[in-house]
Amino acid sequence: MIMRILFFFLFLTGAGSVCRAQELDFPDYRSKKDNFSKISDKVVRADVASFALAAVDESIGKAVLKGLPVKDYGSNFMKWEGEDIQVIVKTGVFFPSKHKMNYLEKHLVKIDGHPYYGGNYGEMPKNTVDAITVVVGTDTVAIPPAAYSDLYDPRFSFNQSGATRTRNGVFISNDKHTFYIYVLNIESGGSEYTWVIRDKQFLRRVVDFGFLTK
Repeated sequence: MIMRILFFFLFLTGAGSVCRAQELDFPDYRSKKDNFSKISDKVVRADVASFALAAVDESIGKAVLKGLPVKDYGSNFMKWEGEDIQVIVKTGVFFPSKHKMNYLEKHLVKIDGHPYYGGNYGEMPKNTVDAITVVVGTDTVAIPPAAYSDLYDPRFSFNQSGATRTRNGVFISNDKHTFYIYVLNIESGGSEYTWVIRDKQFLRRVVDFGFLTK
Protein backbone atom coordinates (compact mmCIF):
# COMPACT_ATOMS: atom_id res chain seq x y z
CA MET A 1 0.00 0.00 0.00
CA ILE A 2 2.84 2.41 0.86
CA MET A 3 4.48 1.68 -2.49
CA ARG A 4 1.24 2.50 -4.29
CA ILE A 5 1.00 5.89 -2.59
CA LEU A 6 4.65 6.60 -3.43
CA PHE A 7 3.94 5.62 -7.05
CA PHE A 8 0.97 7.97 -7.13
CA PHE A 9 2.89 10.97 -5.87
CA LEU A 10 5.88 10.18 -8.07
CA PHE A 11 3.71 10.74 -11.12
CA LEU A 12 2.08 13.82 -9.66
CA THR A 13 5.45 15.48 -9.10
CA GLY A 14 7.78 13.99 -11.67
CA ALA A 15 5.95 12.76 -14.73
CA GLY A 16 5.97 16.11 -16.53
CA SER A 17 4.07 16.13 -19.81
CA VAL A 18 3.05 12.49 -19.46
CA CYS A 19 0.58 13.40 -16.73
CA ARG A 20 -0.17 16.94 -17.82
CA ALA A 21 -3.44 18.42 -16.65
CA GLN A 22 -6.22 18.59 -19.16
CA GLU A 23 -7.34 22.22 -19.07
CA LEU A 24 -10.49 21.90 -21.10
CA ASP A 25 -11.88 24.98 -22.79
CA PHE A 26 -14.89 23.05 -24.09
CA PRO A 27 -17.72 21.02 -22.50
CA ASP A 28 -16.83 17.66 -20.94
CA TYR A 29 -19.62 15.17 -21.62
CA ARG A 30 -18.01 12.26 -19.79
CA SER A 31 -20.29 10.78 -17.14
CA LYS A 32 -19.01 10.06 -13.64
CA LYS A 33 -21.64 7.42 -12.87
CA ASP A 34 -19.05 4.63 -13.10
CA ASN A 35 -16.43 6.45 -11.00
CA PHE A 36 -14.96 4.84 -7.91
CA SER A 37 -16.67 7.50 -5.78
CA LYS A 38 -20.08 6.22 -6.96
CA ILE A 39 -19.56 2.59 -5.83
CA SER A 40 -22.18 1.71 -3.19
CA ASP A 41 -21.24 -1.98 -2.77
CA LYS A 42 -19.00 -1.86 0.32
CA VAL A 43 -17.09 -5.02 -0.58
CA VAL A 44 -16.34 -3.91 -4.13
CA ARG A 45 -15.43 -0.42 -2.95
CA ALA A 46 -12.96 -1.73 -0.37
CA ASP A 47 -11.41 -4.15 -2.86
CA VAL A 48 -11.00 -1.55 -5.62
CA ALA A 49 -9.54 0.91 -3.12
CA SER A 50 -6.69 -1.54 -2.53
CA PHE A 51 -5.28 -1.13 -6.06
CA ALA A 52 -6.90 1.76 -7.99
CA LEU A 53 -5.03 5.07 -8.08
CA ALA A 54 -8.27 7.07 -8.13
CA ALA A 55 -9.04 5.51 -4.75
CA VAL A 56 -5.70 6.35 -3.11
CA ASP A 57 -7.43 8.45 -0.44
CA GLU A 58 -9.24 5.35 0.80
CA SER A 59 -6.31 2.94 0.47
CA ILE A 60 -4.76 3.56 3.88
CA GLY A 61 -4.70 0.34 5.86
CA LYS A 62 -5.76 -1.81 2.92
CA ALA A 63 -3.38 -4.46 1.62
CA VAL A 64 -3.35 -4.92 -2.15
CA LEU A 65 -5.35 -7.98 -3.17
CA LYS A 66 -3.56 -11.05 -4.46
CA GLY A 67 -2.89 -10.73 -8.18
CA LEU A 68 -2.66 -13.30 -10.93
CA PRO A 69 0.70 -13.59 -12.71
CA VAL A 70 1.11 -12.20 -16.21
CA LYS A 71 1.31 -15.20 -18.51
CA ASP A 72 2.10 -13.35 -21.74
CA TYR A 73 1.94 -9.87 -23.23
CA GLY A 74 2.61 -7.91 -26.40
CA SER A 75 1.96 -4.51 -27.91
CA ASN A 76 -1.76 -5.26 -28.30
CA PHE A 77 -2.62 -7.77 -25.56
CA MET A 78 -1.96 -8.88 -22.01
CA LYS A 79 -2.78 -12.30 -20.57
CA TRP A 80 -3.06 -13.38 -16.93
CA GLU A 81 -3.48 -16.93 -15.73
CA GLY A 82 -3.78 -18.65 -12.35
CA GLU A 83 -6.28 -19.73 -9.68
CA ASP A 84 -8.21 -21.55 -12.45
CA ILE A 85 -8.77 -18.15 -14.11
CA GLN A 86 -7.60 -16.94 -17.51
CA VAL A 87 -8.00 -13.34 -18.65
CA ILE A 88 -6.93 -11.74 -21.95
CA VAL A 89 -7.38 -8.06 -22.74
CA LYS A 90 -6.78 -7.25 -26.40
CA THR A 91 -6.62 -3.89 -28.13
CA GLY A 92 -7.28 -2.85 -31.72
CA VAL A 93 -6.59 0.15 -33.93
CA PHE A 94 -9.15 2.95 -33.90
CA PHE A 95 -10.36 3.65 -37.44
CA PRO A 96 -12.23 6.99 -37.60
CA SER A 97 -13.94 6.01 -40.86
CA LYS A 98 -15.85 3.29 -38.99
CA HIS A 99 -17.35 5.72 -36.49
CA LYS A 100 -19.47 8.84 -36.33
CA MET A 101 -17.35 11.63 -34.87
CA ASN A 102 -19.04 14.46 -32.99
CA TYR A 103 -16.98 17.65 -32.75
CA LEU A 104 -17.55 20.86 -30.85
CA GLU A 105 -15.54 23.37 -32.87
CA LYS A 106 -12.25 21.46 -33.27
CA HIS A 107 -12.66 19.20 -30.22
CA LEU A 108 -13.84 15.61 -30.42
CA VAL A 109 -16.45 15.23 -27.68
CA LYS A 110 -18.41 12.11 -28.68
CA ILE A 111 -17.89 8.96 -30.72
CA ASP A 112 -20.98 7.30 -32.20
CA GLY A 113 -23.10 9.72 -30.23
CA HIS A 114 -21.60 8.84 -26.86
CA PRO A 115 -18.90 10.41 -24.67
CA TYR A 116 -15.67 8.45 -24.70
CA TYR A 117 -12.99 7.75 -22.11
CA GLY A 118 -9.23 7.40 -22.20
CA GLY A 119 -6.34 9.08 -23.91
CA ASN A 120 -6.56 12.84 -24.35
CA TYR A 121 -10.20 13.86 -24.25
CA GLY A 122 -10.98 16.18 -27.13
CA GLU A 123 -8.54 14.45 -29.45
CA MET A 124 -8.92 11.33 -31.55
CA PRO A 125 -8.00 8.08 -29.76
CA LYS A 126 -5.51 5.69 -31.29
CA ASN A 127 -6.61 2.34 -29.88
CA THR A 128 -9.76 0.50 -28.85
CA VAL A 129 -10.43 -2.18 -26.29
CA ASP A 130 -11.06 -4.87 -28.87
CA ALA A 131 -11.96 -7.84 -26.66
CA ILE A 132 -11.92 -9.08 -23.07
CA THR A 133 -11.78 -12.87 -22.74
CA VAL A 134 -12.47 -14.36 -19.33
CA VAL A 135 -12.49 -18.09 -18.59
CA VAL A 136 -13.13 -19.49 -15.11
CA GLY A 137 -12.53 -23.22 -14.97
CA THR A 138 -14.24 -24.43 -18.13
CA ASP A 139 -16.79 -21.59 -18.22
CA THR A 140 -16.46 -18.50 -20.38
CA VAL A 141 -17.69 -15.30 -18.75
CA ALA A 142 -19.47 -13.02 -21.20
CA ILE A 143 -18.32 -9.40 -21.03
CA PRO A 144 -20.88 -7.20 -22.81
CA PRO A 145 -19.40 -4.87 -25.45
CA ALA A 146 -21.11 -1.96 -23.68
CA ALA A 147 -18.65 -2.51 -20.82
CA TYR A 148 -15.70 -1.47 -22.98
CA SER A 149 -16.85 -0.07 -26.34
CA ASP A 150 -16.49 3.56 -25.19
CA LEU A 151 -13.10 3.00 -23.50
CA TYR A 152 -10.02 3.90 -25.52
CA ASP A 153 -6.24 3.95 -25.40
CA PRO A 154 -5.55 1.39 -22.66
CA ARG A 155 -1.86 0.86 -21.91
CA PHE A 156 -0.20 -2.42 -21.01
CA SER A 157 3.09 -0.84 -19.92
CA PHE A 158 4.81 2.48 -19.33
CA ASN A 159 8.37 3.73 -19.05
CA GLN A 160 9.66 4.84 -15.66
CA SER A 161 13.29 5.88 -15.19
CA GLY A 162 14.27 3.93 -18.31
CA ALA A 163 12.52 0.72 -17.23
CA THR A 164 9.35 -0.82 -18.66
CA ARG A 165 6.72 -1.36 -15.97
CA THR A 166 3.05 -2.19 -15.59
CA ARG A 167 0.45 -1.66 -12.87
CA ASN A 168 -2.24 -3.59 -14.71
CA GLY A 169 -3.49 -6.71 -13.02
CA VAL A 170 -6.16 -9.24 -12.21
CA PHE A 171 -6.86 -9.08 -8.48
CA ILE A 172 -8.68 -11.74 -6.45
CA SER A 173 -10.98 -10.85 -3.55
CA ASN A 174 -10.25 -12.43 -0.20
CA ASP A 175 -13.50 -14.44 -0.33
CA LYS A 176 -12.55 -15.77 -3.81
CA HIS A 177 -16.00 -14.93 -5.19
CA THR A 178 -14.96 -11.76 -7.00
CA PHE A 179 -12.03 -10.70 -9.13
CA TYR A 180 -11.08 -7.46 -10.82
CA ILE A 181 -9.49 -6.82 -14.21
CA TYR A 182 -7.57 -3.54 -14.00
CA VAL A 183 -5.93 -1.48 -16.77
CA LEU A 184 -4.18 1.85 -16.17
CA ASN A 185 -3.14 4.62 -18.55
CA ILE A 186 -1.05 7.38 -16.93
CA GLU A 187 -1.27 9.77 -19.88
CA SER A 188 -3.28 13.01 -19.94
CA GLY A 189 -4.15 13.06 -16.27
CA GLY A 190 -4.66 9.33 -15.94
CA SER A 191 -7.47 6.94 -16.79
CA GLU A 192 -8.14 3.51 -15.33
CA TYR A 193 -10.64 0.81 -16.16
CA THR A 194 -11.76 -1.98 -13.85
CA TRP A 195 -14.12 -4.79 -14.79
CA VAL A 196 -15.69 -6.66 -11.87
CA ILE A 197 -16.47 -10.39 -12.15
CA ARG A 198 -18.41 -12.12 -9.38
CA ASP A 199 -19.36 -15.81 -9.31
CA LYS A 200 -18.63 -16.19 -13.04
CA GLN A 201 -20.83 -13.22 -13.97
CA PHE A 202 -19.91 -9.73 -15.12
CA LEU A 203 -21.02 -7.41 -12.33
CA ARG A 204 -20.02 -3.89 -13.34
CA ARG A 205 -17.21 -1.63 -14.49
CA VAL A 206 -15.37 1.18 -12.71
CA VAL A 207 -14.03 4.03 -14.85
CA ASP A 208 -12.00 6.95 -13.54
CA PHE A 209 -10.07 9.74 -15.26
CA GLY A 210 -8.13 12.87 -14.39
CA PHE A 211 -6.98 11.66 -10.97
CA LEU A 212 -3.29 12.38 -11.66
CA THR A 213 -4.03 16.09 -12.00
CA LYS A 214 -5.67 16.53 -8.60
